[in-house]
Amino acid sequence: MITVDSSVWIDYFRGDRTPQTDALDALLDDSSHDLVLLDVVLMEVLRGFRHEHEFAMAHRLLSALPIVNSGGAEVARTAATMYRQLRAIGVTVRSSIDLWVGAWCLREGCTLLHNDRDFSPMQAHHGLSSATV
Repeated sequence: MITVDSSVWIDYFRGDRTPQTDALDALLDDSSHDLVLLDVVLMEVLRGFRHEHEFAMAHRLLSALPIVNSGGAEVARTAATMYRQLRAIGVTVRSSIDLWVGAWCLREGCTLLHNDRDFSPMQAHHGLSSATV
């Protein structure tokens, strides 16, 4: 199972060409991958559109994917624990949502496609699996 962080979706909808957006294009074209969208990532991506027609287009595309509820007490505890453990070694993750996404991926054994430095310490210290591009 693979999920994609908002950092990649935002670049994708902006039309930015990166190794991660190229990988996302490949994932969207290949139905053999189990690609899921986290509800919190859906919110992060959709909130950024200024124009209704762009919002509607993105909403249609994203709604075609399986949308997964990422909530729950277990994910909240894991995210908080990761934050505290990383802070103890001098690393600050800037985004609570990134912690949440990372904790969900760890719980579900899901690979994450991202373009966000906040996930690097989760990979190095907690074993978060990141898609290679």
